[in-house]
Order: sequence, then structure tokens, then C-alpha cells
Amino acid sequence: MTTSRTTPREVTSARRRWWRYAAGFLVLAVLLVVGGRLAWTWLNPLGEQVIDRSQPVLLQSIKDMSRFEAATGNFQVVVDLEKDANFLPDAIKGTRTLFVGAGGVDAYVDFSALGGDAVTVSQDRTQATVRLPRSQLEKPNLDNSRSYVFAQQRGLFDRVQDFLSGSPGDQRELYLLAEKKITEAAVASDLRARADANTKAMMTGLLKSLGFTKVTVKFTDEP
Repeated sequence: MTTSRTTPREVTSARRRWWRYAAGFLVLAVLLVVGGRLAWTWLNPLGEQVIDRSQPVLLQSIKDMSRFEAATGNFQVVVDLEKDANFLPDAIKGTRTLFVGAGGVDAYVDFSALGGDAVTVSQDRTQATVRLPRSQLEKPNLDNSRSYVFAQQRGLFDRVQDFLSGSPGDQRELYLLAEKKITEAAVASDLRARADANTKAMMTGLLKSLGFTKVTVKFTDEP
């Protein structure tokens, strides 16, 4: 009976093959792990993909500005708007909303309508008289980051209606009411008087820098 013996060369060769197989398996495992993580990152079914399909911005018009922004007032108002049903209690039908509206109002002087006689200069060019229109108030510009619904109470019918429509309610009425109240507050404030004073100071400094020693700034409604 013949017994085969494994030679040292065959043992060494077998070990080398085993190490090659082990190294190949390790490389394959690493590739599978890395590829799996990349695939999960790219094809994550639970992830969210944001695609911006907005159209390019179109320039509709350009308007030359010929006015001086003389002052800005910052205002804040709390709008308390309540809507009740005629024959139903508030718990069934009705809303009450507290809305904080914050924004600014610009006061400006329009120079576009000034005529050729708006500026009068003395013969020796040392004195100048300027007549300007009074300042006006721009429409309030509400700051969305500082305007918000502070509290809201809604009846059962209103809650059901909002749930079926999928909308918590239109807030445009609140914004319009806040703009109206801010406009009234700006009219009652000294914002326009401050703008008139700033405009006088600006024109006086401008003309004196041009060499005039005496500058008189009047508004068109002054004698």
C-alpha cells in the first residue's frame, strides 16, 4: 500500500492560495460595504430629494428713482380679529385670532415734479432758495420674519372646514388689517415732520458744499 506525502512545497503553495482567497474575500467585502453605503445614500427610499424647477427671473421694467428717502419708521401692532356666527356659540362656529404685525414705513420727498423755478440763486451766487414738496408716506412693508399668528381659537365647524380643505386659513385679511393700522399710526406720528426736517438738512448741506453761504429751504405750501 502506497501512502502519499505532502511535500513542504505543496504546503507552502496551499497556504499562498488560502491567503489569496482570504485577501480577495476581504477586498470583495469592503467593496460591498462601500458600494452598499453609496447606493443607500443615492437611492435612500426614506430620504427627501429637493428639485428646484423654478423659471428664470424676468426683468419686467426699470424705473429711475428721483426721490429722497428721508426717514423710516418701524411699527408693530397686535391685531385682534374675531368672527362670530349670528345664532351659534363660539365653540361651534366662530374664530378669534391674535396676529402680530411688524414692519416699516418709509417717508420720502419726490423730486420728479420739480420745475425750473424750484431753485432760485442770487446774482452773486452766494444765496440759494429751494422750494420742495412735502414728504409722503410709502405703503407699509411688513416683515414676514417678525409677523406671525400669536394665538387662535376656532369653533368646531371651522376646525372641520380647515381639516377638509387642508389649509389652516387665509392670513391675507390679517396682513391687510395690520397694514391699515400701521398706516394710520404712521400718519398720526411725526414721521413726515422728521422727513421734512431731514430733507431740509440734506439740501442745505448739499448747496453749502457747492459754495453757497446762505441756503433757504421752503416747502411749496409755505409762504
